[in-house]
Amino acid sequence: MSYLMAIDAGTGSVRAVIFDTKGKQISVSQREWTHLEEPGVPNSMSFDCQNNWLLVCECIKESLKNADLKGEEITALSATSMREGIVLYDNEGNELFAVANVDARACDEVKYLKENFPGIEEEFYAISGQTFALGALPRIMWLKNNREDVYEKVSRISMIGDWILFKLSGIIATDPSNGGTTGIFSLKDRDWQSEMAAKTGLKDDIFPPCLEVGTLMGTVSEKAAHETELCLSTKVVMGGGDVQLGSAGLGVVNEGDAAILGGSFWQQIVNISSGVIPPKDISVRVNPHVVKGQSQAEGITFFSGLVMRWFRDAFCDMEKLEAQKRGMDVYAVLEEKAKSVPAGSHGIIPIFSDSMKYGRWYHAAPSFLNLSIDPTVCNRISMFRSLQENAAIVSSINLQKIKEFTGIEIDTVVFAGGASKGTLWPQILADVTGCSVKIPKVTEATALGAAMAAGVGAGIYEDIVSAANRLVVWDKTYEPNMQNKQIYDELKTKFEHAYSAQLKLVDEGVTTSMWKAPGL
Repeated sequence: MSYLMAIDAGTGSVRAVIFDTKGKQISVSQREWTHLEEPGVPNSMSFDCQNNWLLVCECIKESLKNADLKGEEITALSATSMREGIVLYDNEGNELFAVANVDARACDEVKYLKENFPGIEEEFYAISGQTFALGALPRIMWLKNNREDVYEKVSRISMIGDWILFKLSGIIATDPSNGGTTGIFSLKDRDWQSEMAAKTGLKDDIFPPCLEVGTLMGTVSEKAAHETELCLSTKVVMGGGDVQLGSAGLGVVNEGDAAILGGSFWQQIVNISSGVIPPKDISVRVNPHVVKGQSQAEGITFFSGLVMRWFRDAFCDMEKLEAQKRGMDVYAVLEEKAKSVPAGSHGIIPIFSDSMKYGRWYHAAPSFLNLSIDPTVCNRISMFRSLQENAAIVSSINLQKIKEFTGIEIDTVVFAGGASKGTLWPQILADVTGCSVKIPKVTEATALGAAMAAGVGAGIYEDIVSAANRLVVWDKTYEPNMQNKQIYDELKTKFEHAYSAQLKLVDEGVTTSMWKAPGL
């Protein structure tokens, strides 16, 4: 029997996941990794290629052992990774410089580009769908300004998932979905836009081939086979960005399909044609999809999952003890109790993530507004529900922004990630958006998407779309309560007014922003 391997390089860990060709997960191995701030470089997040490659190898070997498989039984593999993280190489393929996704060392370079090249960010955004906040150009400029000897040696650039495939095959290349997040890219052409680098005074000859997801790159090298226990005949196939391949793993592969990925951060994505020009107000991000001819309009809600974890750990010790006694997850206990709280959570307004304002993006200070001193109304259960409602409200605002510039009417949303595991949050999302909310059965959507790519390269599936149609299975569907939607529409308006007022307090120096984009 044939098996496919997906290597998923996330922000906090790397995993090797083995699937059969029917999409059934056979085994998984995971290692946590840490991206450290470089000494003397504020806001940096370096990626340790040497040690992290050892962790990748450990995962591959352990996943084979857990599945009781030999390397030759893996027909093909592919990789996916956190987006925006980059690796720079010299002529011999040695890693010179690597950073993880939210490395923010290049604040001064972002300011320099905006001040010395008026309108350049808007010009590049119209082509690439990206701003400088997490883009590669400011980071490369930082290297030129601060490590000139290293910069002079730079010969190639790739993304972190591409780096894994390079270590396995010896070939440096990228794909549109991941490479596009550098911002040095054309959404329409689905290829590098090297003139952007030249225009800012940076090297314009460091860009490797850009291959569509599912393109066969080669096979595992002799060196990599020795390090990983894979076989020389195992095919190495181009992968892509984690959100986009995760979308494929959720069946979000047709124009107009929409999904909300509810993890530590929430992403709201809608598939659009590659020819759609990003909005002039720079309100959302636009990325190439893993499906040729498509892009994805993307809104991002910061910290939704992390805020919920903070709230659980800071306030919910009683529910933790109850969950332990009952053999339940603490979130299931909290949701069970929160179902008795009326829609709107007695008017409580959480101030955490704002809706996406990609061109000038910063957040207010974390807070709860409109609290009551009546403990029967304002308590940790009503505050817990208000956080669930607020994540859905901010998501719906981002979806509305996408609708405004694309004209796409959204009536169904795929909901996945940790937030989709309960029963209350999906229903709240349906009520807030007025959409049917579909929950897939798959628990490893990103890895499944990478396995689909591997299968396409091996000729097992015709393409990503047909693979998704073949492998994705649905678990539940939630229909909206339109009476609750009216309540949430009013709460949404109040939230937007309240958030605007809270941002003014940040501007006045009264409170401290939860997060600011580099260069602001």
